[in-house]
Amino acid sequence: MEQLLQSIKIAINEKIFLKDPESSALGKRIVEHSILLIDEIGFESFTFKKLGDRIESNESSIYRYFENKHKLLVYLTSWYWGWLEYQLVFTTNSISNKTEKLAKAIEIVSRTVEEDNAYSHVNEVLLNKIVINESSKSFLTKEVDQENKSGYFVIYKRMVNRLEQMIKEVSPDYRYSSSLASTILESSLHQHFLMDHFPTLTNCNKKHTPGKFLADLVFKTLNKTYNG
Repeated sequence: MEQLLQSIKIAINEKIFLKDPESSALGKRIVEHSILLIDEIGFESFTFKKLGDRIESNESSIYRYFENKHKLLVYLTSWYWGWLEYQLVFTTNSISNKTEKLAKAIEIVSRTVEEDNAYSHVNEVLLNKIVINESSKSFLTKEVDQENKSGYFVIYKRMVNRLEQMIKEVSPDYRYSSSLASTILESSLHQHFLMDHFPTLTNCNKKHTPGKFLADLVFKTLNKTYNG
């Protein structure tokens, strides 16, 4: 799968950026070091000036790619969901058993991320940490409805829709398939956050992973047996 991913460009809504960062070496450096810097100091403390100092480039050069740091965060989270979507599609495509397919999908979206080296300018491990800790800041804004209409969150919504369809295949009569699908994605992030910061508030750990918890939750909710 790594070789296949190397030939695939993660398609991001063009309204999110002013210039495609994938189109130049500087753009890729902006993406690469924004991930490193946000992971290091947090999104609140992150500025384009600090990023410019890190990559030894003028702050104005970063503004040629992104209007503001909010748009950059939306770009990074969108890239992450697009990257995860490809893994989900490629890994589950050949699974014919509907229950096993849903179980594998839950595992993929909730597992601890490992760097796959398919994209040299993106550290997927650190980007995953950013999504866990910071992604809610990309949509908890006054502009969320307009940005949603503009398609900023289309990849995330597509991920939810893919999970929803898998749930419907397992249990066609279950009436809350969309709610359950979005719960899988959000609960995965939340359980990883709790493991890292509030471990007494979750039963999840390295042995009892968020994926195992979510599979148990989903299949019991659907009244289906899965011994994964």
